[in-house]
Amino acid sequence: MPDGIIIVDKPQDWTSMDVCAKLRRVMGERRVGHAGTLDPLATGVLPVFVGRATRAVEFAERGEKEYIATLRLGVVTDTQDVTGTVLEEHPVEVTRAELEAVLPRFTGDIQQIPPMYSALKQNGKKLYELARQGRIVERKPRNITISALEVLEQQSEQNFLLRVRCSKGTYIRTLCHDIGQALGCGGTMATLRRTMAAGFDLSQAVTMDEILSADNAPALLFSVDSYFADHPAVNISGEVERRCRNGNQFPSKGEDGRFRVYGESGEFLMLGERKDGVMSTVKSFFAPPEQK
Repeated sequence: MPDGIIIVDKPQDWTSMDVCAKLRRVMGERRVGHAGTLDPLATGVLPVFVGRATRAVEFAERGEKEYIATLRLGVVTDTQDVTGTVLEEHPVEVTRAELEAVLPRFTGDIQQIPPMYSALKQNGKKLYELARQGRIVERKPRNITISALEVLEQQSEQNFLLRVRCSKGTYIRTLCHDIGQALGCGGTMATLRRTMAAGFDLSQAVTMDEILSADNAPALLFSVDSYFADHPAVNISGEVERRCRNGNQFPSKGEDGRFRVYGESGEFLMLGERKDGVMSTVKSFFAPPEQK
């Protein structure tokens, strides 16, 4: 069965789940999950994990992401992007310098109020379901980090191209909305392209057309251990490997930290953590004997 990670350049108008559903059929594997939802309007890097690699999704979701977004000033919509209903329109007399002057307010550790049109739940209901009923409920601000925010280009009187590098949970359309509010003319997100997620970038991505036309789609997968390449490798065998496969701790000499652990055959067994000379399982990735 195929196991690994494929970096999809998600096309516009596809949901992230659309991509996963298509890959389940193409790969012949029901275990498929993605790291970090992209709205249908957005394109770009969508890491998709297949087979046993889905066990790594939780690690991939935590990392920083990078986006290129078009901020359209002078327009406010209910969804905070151009797919929504226009609520306000204002004349725009903002220079690039004036826009750049407000960006420091949105850089670093800040708080952001999630949009009503989002999949976050309140009292068991998704916010977008309430929004479609015409209801607006109070949302608690969330702590996020924006480590980079810059203007790349002024495309027109209204449109500015932004580069954003941010933490998990950041809504770029809300960022556009809030910048517009700070400038006094309103703003919305016109386009969004994710250029980096989970440590992968566009240079590693393949389009859905390339995937669907491939003679051997599983050959496009990165191995799951490649995701943990920043961690040193440890090789084990014999009784120690048996203990590892049974989920038990085992003695391991060396510095404390996290490691990629491989068996005698070279199979990637787990992400392990060594502390005080003992290695424990953080997450296992080996196939049960019946799957070999």
